[in-house]
Amino acid sequence: MATTTSELKSYLTGKMGGVRRLSYFKTPVYLIGLHCFKPPETWAVTFEELQEIGKKQHYHPDPKISSFNEKMANNCGVRKEGTYVPPGISRSKVPGVPKDTTMKAAREEAEEVMFTSVRAVLSEKGLKPKDVDMIVVNCSLFNPTPSLAAMIINHFKMRSDVIVYNLGGMGCSAGVISISLVNELMQCHKNCRALVVSTENITQNYYNGTNRSMSIPNHLFKVGGAAVLLSNKAKDRRKAKYKLLHTVRTHHGAQDDSYECVFQQEDNEGFVGVKLDKTLMKIAGSALTKNIEKLGTVALPLSEQLKYLWVNHIKRKRSKGPSESFKPYVPNFKKAFDHFCIHAGGRGVLDAMIENLSLTEDHLKPSRQTLWQYGNTSSSSIWYELAWMETNGRVKKNDVVWQIAFGSGFKCNSAVWKSMKNNSKVHLCWTTDPEEPLLHRSYKGSFFEDEDEATRADHEVETAEELFDSHMGCDAMKSFTKSFTKSRARRLKEDALLKKGK
Repeated sequence: MATTTSELKSYLTGKMGGVRRLSYFKTPVYLIGLHCFKPPETWAVTFEELQEIGKKQHYHPDPKISSFNEKMANNCGVRKEGTYVPPGISRSKVPGVPKDTTMKAAREEAEEVMFTSVRAVLSEKGLKPKDVDMIVVNCSLFNPTPSLAAMIINHFKMRSDVIVYNLGGMGCSAGVISISLVNELMQCHKNCRALVVSTENITQNYYNGTNRSMSIPNHLFKVGGAAVLLSNKAKDRRKAKYKLLHTVRTHHGAQDDSYECVFQQEDNEGFVGVKLDKTLMKIAGSALTKNIEKLGTVALPLSEQLKYLWVNHIKRKRSKGPSESFKPYVPNFKKAFDHFCIHAGGRGVLDAMIENLSLTEDHLKPSRQTLWQYGNTSSSSIWYELAWMETNGRVKKNDVVWQIAFGSGFKCNSAVWKSMKNNSKVHLCWTTDPEEPLLHRSYKGSFFEDEDEATRADHEVETAEELFDSHMGCDAMKSFTKSFTKSRARRLKEDALLKKGK
């Protein structure tokens, strides 16, 4: 669904405003828990160490490259001292030590971020993994097999009937997309709880080349992730923090310039990275305009909608001057929203949002603080911002929060929440306290990692015929039949016990 709302009045004004793909969802969706990952201090690096890690860019003999990276480091809005990068990358701060960009290192980064966040949010709400009915994980650039969602299910031993989605390649706006997806699922599946995990993986996506447009993400993107608990259970309403009001999704991927403005590719030397085109800000502005046109019809007060319609449509048509000289009316979104969680994509994005939406620096403080402290954490940045507002006691009962994020494709997505109570929880990520360390890491996949010496020796002497038979031949078929028969017998036994109990 392109636009959804849980309010009948908003549905009617949206339809009158000409929103074609607008759905009215009657089942309320509540946000009941949130945890943002705080990386350990051992992952923090100084600026000198960052320069050593990216020495090909910072110490390049061509001043166009070295001075560009120096300016980016000084002006991107991310603190230079103490930013977080994963161990696979930070190990190269020692001269002569190469980066570890193996699949194992990338999985270990993902585990640390996701498992810590999921464990914390479930523990805080007194829930067990089996209480989760849906799980949606989004990570744009790291999509292993089995999936990140499967990693969580395996580690926490979740139920076999859990509804699972793993979203990849959807950029920094995928956090809102995940919320939109859960919202739609919960209209079909009643009495459910959902877990949304938003993260990005740096280990295999640190750019090692010298292309200036592709080195920008190295300065912006840092380690981060968040776990969010949602519910449509009536009994969870009492402990809910927020109620979802609206979602609006805009996608300009049909236009070539929008599709190519954030693009993963190889450079001339064969290094893989994400290129940020010079037209990015212009394209982001166009996507934002389209998104708020739809959002305005369902979220803005009627007085603002009438002003927008009169100035931008009726008055514009009657105007005799050139269209370039016509100044469009920008609605006063401060009349609809009390708080703004604007994706911390970079200092330029936030500066442009202040100017175009007529906001104040105080409105942008959550975004600027998130960008400064944690950098661009991709799809999870809007949750760090919400956590900052709660930690500082800003969100009161009945306040309305607007989350807006931009992403590759090119996309602009919005989610609007209504606060169900005074939310003043102090989040760990905005304190000086460390995360509770993971006691058990479940990384699996290293060749022969979990096998003893005897099993390893059997593998080494196994013939080609024996290996083929165990995978594709008679042994494989016998193994499948035996497993199927056992499972069927177990189910029959469980059904008999249930009938006996009744």
